[in-house]
Formats: sequence, C-alpha cells, structure tokens
Amino acid sequence: MVTNLNERNVKSLQEDIRRLVGEKNAIILVHNYQPPEVQDVADLCGDSLELSIKASRTNADVIVFCGVHFMAETASILCPDKKILLPVLNAGCPMADMITAKALGEIRQKKPDAVVISYVNTTADVKAQSDICCTSANVIQVVNSVDPAAEIFMTPDKNLAQYAQKNSDRKISYWEGYCPIHNSLTPGQVMKVKKAHPEAVFIAHPECPPDVLDLADVIKSTSGMLAFVSESDKKEFIIGTEIGIIYPMSKANPGKLLIPADSNMICREMKKIALTDIRRSLNEMRPEVKVPEDIRIKAKGAVDRMLAIPAKASRAQDSTANCLD
Repeated sequence: MVTNLNERNVKSLQEDIRRLVGEKNAIILVHNYQPPEVQDVADLCGDSLELSIKASRTNADVIVFCGVHFMAETASILCPDKKILLPVLNAGCPMADMITAKALGEIRQKKPDAVVISYVNTTADVKAQSDICCTSANVIQVVNSVDPAAEIFMTPDKNLAQYAQKNSDRKISYWEGYCPIHNSLTPGQVMKVKKAHPEAVFIAHPECPPDVLDLADVIKSTSGMLAFVSESDKKEFIIGTEIGIIYPMSKANPGKLLIPADSNMICREMKKIALTDIRRSLNEMRPEVKVPEDIRIKAKGAVDRMLAIPAKASRAQDSTANCLD
C-alpha cells in the first residue's frame, strides 16, 4: 500500500504504469479489496474469477493481476497463451493455504464416491483434484447441480459450505478452513453497528460465520454487494466484508452511507501490491505465474464444469434474506 507517496507522486506512477500498459500490450486486473490508488490504475476491477474470464476474451499479451497468488493462477488456467504477472509474488490467501492437494487427495481416498466442490479461492493444485469449482455467488446453484444421490465434500471454506447446506436440501461435509477476515466478524460486533445505524441494510459475505449470516438482511458476493447497493433505493448500508470494497462502492454511490461492519476487516495480503510494484513488474516482465500444463488442464476442467451450469440471473445466485426493495 502507498504510505509515503504524495498525490503528485501517485499520479506520476499511475501515468508511468498506463504508458507501460500500452507499450507491453498489457491489461491490469485489480480485485475489489486492493488499495484505492491501485484500483484507480486498473483496466478492470472486480472479483477474481470474473476478472480472469474477462481477461481471457481480450487481445492483451500480458495480464498484471493485482490480487493474491491463487487469482493469478486462475488467470493462467484460463489464459494459457498470456503472460501472467503478479507484482508481489508472496501475496497469498490464508484460506487457500489451509487446504493442499495432498490433503485433498487423502480425503478423496477416504470418500472415493464424493463429489468434491472447491471454492475458486484455492490453489491450482487443489482445483486439479476437484470435480467442480464454485464461487460465493453461484455455490448454491453448483451444489444443486450435483446428482442428489451423490455425497458432497466442499473445500476449503466451512462457512461457505454451511451457507450452501442451509440454502439447499443437500447434506454437505467440508474442510475446516475459513477466511480469517470474514470469520473474525462476530454477532456482537454486528449488533453494535446495527444499533448505531438502525435504518441500515446489513449485507454480509457468505464467508462470514453462520451466526453472522443469520443477522444479515442480504447475503451477497463482492460483485453482488456492489450491484445491490447501486440498485437499491435504500440510503444506508452496513458492509460485512473486507473494507477495500467500500472504495469502489462509494465511487458508484456517492449519496449513500456505507458503514463497515468492522473497520478491522482488513486483508493485509490484499494490500501488499503498491504502484511501485506494478511499474517494476511491467518494466521487468516478472514475477510470472505459470501453472504447469498437466495441472492446468485438470484445474480448467473443474472450472469449465462450473461454467457449463446454465446461468441464472445474478440476483438469483446470491441470497436475499429479507427482500428490501
């Protein structure tokens, strides 16, 4: 994150980056949780899978992914003909690191008939061991697509698995992983903020614990949150996810009050990439993330099976606990 740069230096860095983007025929993808000055230099902002899908449809030769390692891997899986740069190679995801391909392989030996659904927030190696992937927006749809007679095992997020189980008629066993940021949000904290803002709509991410989701007016993925706030006629919202999303949300909705459910919901891994890192990465064309072809093909199969499920309207893929508008 930029800490010692003034506004003039930030603008100069952004101009350098945009010049390099043109010279290298590159595209910059930036996750919604990244720092504001990084979001401002993006070609595309969004969540990880939608960014990779959009990037696969461009004619860019180089993708600079401002996110964490598994996101750059997903871009490599879907865009094998492009050079994928991750400006800070050790930007990682604690939740993705909670499950390994070896551990999942051992689960598959114990549950040989189970359908393994892996969140896109996993490494390429884990995706390659999976039958199908899901996102936080389409997890219920993916679960419901599985043969009713089949056992389902989900990885790595226990909270997302419990959310899917509650909103389907399926019994789901799961890995005991979690996002440390979302999992830290407590009912007590939510009630404190709701009491201070009684008119506000509480929107929670499905990676939050079940007792927090029980308090939500609306449950949405990050993209779903952005759409919901923009489309709603309500004026106050409590946002139950990493606070980085409030920046693009406030830009799109300048007249609305956006309140963090907890101002401590900050992912340090998502804040590792600075403008200086992006400029250096474009100048040096590294660090590169490249998924080995044998892993890529297997992982892409799991992603493709998810994408092959007939799409429904985005509003149906997220969950609205109480229809407010």
